[in-house]
Formats: sequence, C-alpha cells, structure tokens
Amino acid sequence: MNTISENTIFRKKLLKLVIPISMQQLMMALVGVTDAVMLGFLSQDSLSAVSLAGQVQFVYSLFLFSITGGVSIFASQYWGRGNKQAVEKILAIGLKISVIISLLFTFGAVFAPVGLMKIFTSETVLVDMGAEYLRTYALSFLMLGISQIYLCVMKNCGQAYKSSIISSVSVLINIVMNWLLICGVGIFPKMGISGAALATVISKVVELLWTLIIMLKKDNVKIRLSYIISTDRVLKDDYFKYTLPIVGNELVWGLGFTMYSVIMGHLGSDAAANSIANIIKNLSVCVCMGIGSASGVIIGSELGRGNLEKAKKYGSKLCKISIIGGAISGAVILCIIPFIHLFSSLTSTAQDYLKVMLIVSSYYVIGKSINTTTIAGIFPAGGDS
Repeated sequence: MNTISENTIFRKKLLKLVIPISMQQLMMALVGVTDAVMLGFLSQDSLSAVSLAGQVQFVYSLFLFSITGGVSIFASQYWGRGNKQAVEKILAIGLKISVIISLLFTFGAVFAPVGLMKIFTSETVLVDMGAEYLRTYALSFLMLGISQIYLCVMKNCGQAYKSSIISSVSVLINIVMNWLLICGVGIFPKMGISGAALATVISKVVELLWTLIIMLKKDNVKIRLSYIISTDRVLKDDYFKYTLPIVGNELVWGLGFTMYSVIMGHLGSDAAANSIANIIKNLSVCVCMGIGSASGVIIGSELGRGNLEKAKKYGSKLCKISIIGGAISGAVILCIIPFIHLFSSLTSTAQDYLKVMLIVSSYYVIGKSINTTTIAGIFPAGGDS
C-alpha cells in the first residue's frame, strides 16, 4: 500500500512539472516552425540566413543554460529547506553574470554582425541577410538574460505553471508578430527577416515586463539590488564551484554543434534542410526536455529536505522514463519522413539531405533524452556537476 502511495505521489510531482515545462518547450519550438514556414515562402536564402544567424543565439543560450543550471542546483535545494533568502541571493548572483554576458553578445551582434556571420558562411548574400537579422535580434539578449533567470527560479520554487504560461504567451506573441511583420499584414510593413527578429524582441519585452510584475507580488522571490551589489561570498564560491563544470560541458558540446553548422553553412542555401531537421527534432523532444528539467527540480527538492533514499528512487525511475520518452520521440520522427516532400520550397538536393538528417535524428533523440535527464537534471541537482 505504501509503495502504491509513493508511486502516486511521484507521478503527481512529475506530471505537475513535466506538463507545463513540455508545453513551454513546445511553444518555443513552434517559433522555429513559423519562422521556417514564413521565411521559406520568401526564399530558401532567407531561411538559411536566419538559421545560420541563429547560431549566435545558440552560443549565447549555452551560457544562459549554464547560468540557469547553476541557479537551479541551489534554488531547488534551498526552496526545499524553506530558505527564501538564500534563493534570492543565488538569484542575484545568476542575474549579475547573465547581464554581463548578455551585454557582450548584444554589442557583438550590433557592432560586428558581418564578422559573426562570416564564421558560419562565406556566401555574401547569406552574410548580408544574417547580419541584418542579428542587428535587430540583439535587442532581445539583455531582456532574455533577465527574464529567463527569474523564470528558472519560479520553476524551482513551486511556480512551474506560472513560468510556463509566461513563456507560452510570449511565444504566441512572437508567432503572431512573425506573421504580421514578415508578411506585412494590414497596417504592418513587410519586413522579411528583420520582421522575424523584431517579433522576437517584442515578445521578450512582454515576457520581461510580465515576469517583473509577478516578482512584485507579495511572498514571491524578489530581485534585490542589495544582494546584486553585495554578493554573499560563500554562496558565490559555491555557485562557481558547481556552475563552472556545467559551463565547460556546455561550451565543449556547443562547439561541436557550432562547427557542424559552420560546415553546413558551406552547403549554401541547401543548408535550409538542416534548419527544418532541427525544427522537427526540437518539436519531437519537447516531452523529453520536460522530463529532464523536472528531474532536476524533483531531485533537488528531495535532497534539500534531506530525503536521500527517496531522491535515489526517483532518480532511477526518471532514467527509465527518459529512455521510453526518447524512443517515442524517435518513432515520431520516423513517421514524419514520408511527408517531407510537403516542404515544396526546398530543392530536391535539400530534400535528400533532410531525409538522411531525420533518420539520424530518430536515434539521436534517444541519447538526448537520457543525457538531458541525467547530465542536465539529476547529476547537477545532486551537486555532481
């Protein structure tokens, strides 16, 4: 009877986190879908240029993911102990680092977008179009750096649904503004790829303002300027001790993926196949990403309460669930392959590339699911970053 009760409690905890986080991941992936569909109608060059420019955002996201990963380790455990003050202090540390990195990427994308694009492709048309996109998109970095850190804390402090709603609404605004600004609907000008970048900026403005409004409500975790100016030295040392390995892992892993994109960029506009393969892959692994993120919160919370044995049991169950989730995601990708001919904007060469990429992705996602749960979820939650 106790086993049944414990399993029921575990399932409730898991679903309470997986559903909103997976929905959040799905909404974020849908932005890529709308970009691909709308920019694909403009030209294959537009889709390829934005895909390559997106690699700058990808590198930025590696740093942001590392920072939020470090914040999650401490936020979940301190919240499990009921230590709200420590959560606010770790939030301040994460924000300080995030703002500095966000400003560096903003300056690079505003003042040297051509140089950044030349890392990924030598084709002049793709460089020029990508640089145009980056100059506008750069305005979103700082807002993203603040809102994502706070949304991470909300997720670890019992407000996963609110965090998901904010992110999902932001994504919906992004999708709608994509349609209005890329295509030029009604009173809105037709801006092409610049419209796609501006749509992201507008959505991030809404996300940041909404996040700050939530923060101001009574009893919520606060961003305190005093903690940002005067950092808790012991917490800061602990934060860097456990976060720097995550940064190293993300940068090494990210370097491999970035170089992959550099190589793909030399295929010219046929690299659009890679863009669509990534979109399909991201859509299929939303639940896997939800399981991975939920595992960190669940394990960290139990460890914070001192329930080591329960955390071990939960960790074992989560690993098994991640394998099942990855296998289902791979099967979904295989089912999509017969319909790739519907991407009529792609050349026949690009369609051939896409088919092979999706076959590879169908088993890649199994490993991604397992690694997301263990390396990005369970290990860091236990302080084994």
